[in-house]
Amino acid sequence: MSKLETTTGLDIGSGKVTCVIGAPDPEGQGMRVLAGASVPCKGVKGGVVLDIKDTARAVRKAVEKAEEEAKQMVQGIVLGVRGKHLESFNNRGVCQIARTDKEITPEDVRAVIQNARAIPISNDREILHVIAQGFSLDRQRGVPDPVGMEGSLLEVEVHIVTAATSHLNNLSKAVTEAGFEVLAPVYTLKALGELVVTPEERDLGCLLVDIGGQTLSIAIYSEGSIKFSKEIPLGSEFITRDLAVGLRTTMPAAEKIKIEHGAADSRLADAEGEISYVGVDGRSSNKVKSGTMLGIIQPRVQEIFEVVAEQVQASPFADTEITGGVVLSGGGSLLRGTPEAAAQILNMPTRLGLVPPGSAVGPEALLEPAYASALALICHQEGAGGSSSSLDNGRAPEPRWVRRVKAFFKDLI
Repeated sequence: MSKLETTTGLDIGSGKVTCVIGAPDPEGQGMRVLAGASVPCKGVKGGVVLDIKDTARAVRKAVEKAEEEAKQMVQGIVLGVRGKHLESFNNRGVCQIARTDKEITPEDVRAVIQNARAIPISNDREILHVIAQGFSLDRQRGVPDPVGMEGSLLEVEVHIVTAATSHLNNLSKAVTEAGFEVLAPVYTLKALGELVVTPEERDLGCLLVDIGGQTLSIAIYSEGSIKFSKEIPLGSEFITRDLAVGLRTTMPAAEKIKIEHGAADSRLADAEGEISYVGVDGRSSNKVKSGTMLGIIQPRVQEIFEVVAEQVQASPFADTEITGGVVLSGGGSLLRGTPEAAAQILNMPTRLGLVPPGSAVGPEALLEPAYASALALICHQEGAGGSSSSLDNGRAPEPRWVRRVKAFFKDLI
């Protein structure tokens, strides 16, 4: 296959690394997904690197599996960032237009956003994103794009996301050690919202909930932009762990039970049915009634969405009308009955955050919520006018055998 102008998204999440490779679709359907791969990683917990070598091995394995399927080589990566070390808040910037013509230029817009980001933060943190929520011109709010208009006072409201510098550096080191270059770190939830939340939902007001293995990411949208975001150390792996403890089985067996037989809504399962599984020793054969299993799963599901409700109520936007409802994403949202449970607990219409038509095309499995975060990263980069083509930095990508030789000697150190 000839070389394409590819973009690679890497989501280093909760206990796994997910990679998606895509290229602009020639028929104008957004991104064409060429390949994807997801591999377990014990070196990451809640989006934070605990073991750089183990994480680097998982990154290399995930990317190389995707490379082999796509028949394309990867050098640069759009890196997704998540985890409790992220913090966000809103701020405001002001810029006086002293020129006689009073016409707003792109430089004025950049200046007012730069003023909004001029805030004191601790030395161990750095700004990841400054997201413009909306502009005001001579006190008139609701201006989507002031460039070309005339006025004396330009204001902007922004959503600022900051990250712990050490955690960002550890993520970058893991990717670099795997043999790849980080083109840009991107807040995963930001990219995900751009992909799965429709403009109408953003205008009406909606809640995005991304359920990862060990992290729960939430965002409130209103008046077309993100108003609030939060990372919570809670996720679907807690359900798996509850099953492992309650049924006295292994984590892999509990995960299999959850995926194949689990449900967040008791109406979707036969409470009297029996499920066979292996014991904690990995050999003995046990049985459990579906009702018992559901009794373990459902309290944790309820806790997850009650925590979401508490965070929304505790935010400055508790009174925001969420007419657009709730959008669920992430691998944790695939548990049967999760949208129904969320709708009941949050008392809002709820849907799964599927990839909208025209945003991406490709194998159906790679358009599912489990791959949505990595897919959102390549769509975000494309939408930003950037490209992760391996030729953009002027260097050819390293062949896989070179990476493996380097990795071999690094592992000896």
